[in-house]
Amino acid sequence: MYREQPQTEQQLVSLLQGGSPFAFERLFENYSQKLYRFSLSYLKSETEAEEIVQDVFMKLWENRHYLRSDTSFQSYLFTIAFNAIRKHFNKKSRDEKYAASILEYLASENASIETNPDYELLVTKLEQLIGQMPDRRKEIFMKRKKEGMSVRDIALTMDISPKTVENQITEAMNFLKKKFQKDSTLGMVFLYIFQY
Repeated sequence: MYREQPQTEQQLVSLLQGGSPFAFERLFENYSQKLYRFSLSYLKSETEAEEIVQDVFMKLWENRHYLRSDTSFQSYLFTIAFNAIRKHFNKKSRDEKYAASILEYLASENASIETNPDYELLVTKLEQLIGQMPDRRKEIFMKRKKEGMSVRDIALTMDISPKTVENQITEAMNFLKKKFQKDSTLGMVFLYIFQY
């Protein structure tokens, strides 16, 4: 075996397949900085780039049994990193989508809204109200309204009936509607974003 000093990347990959922490550490030392620079060039955030590198190496360890020593290990790692970066951008886009919808709607109604600090207040208020919901209701509501999941998919994912999903969404809508009715601007925003 290559116990002392594996000489090639193929030998390290073979050892990693067998669960060698030594091989994992060596491969991490060899590639972590390259992956970090690659990720940073896309994300422009040191923290996010570090998270991508961690994710890549976690996936590497979890899938070590499926590695092939006859293919390019570097290409494999950078493919995982690129996919993780793409997923990161997609998630960020989904997370910000409904806030962007508010801005777009309000800006079309009133050109000065774009620079109005009240926009941030509206988004903050919305987040606070959603945060006040019971955990299960909040989870269902966010899956439906923020992630865009169908009632059927939410029911399957959470192992509950579609009727329960619909009831929880209705309860969440009623709660927000009641809170937003106190302010006509907030009410318009609510109707625009959360209509079925």
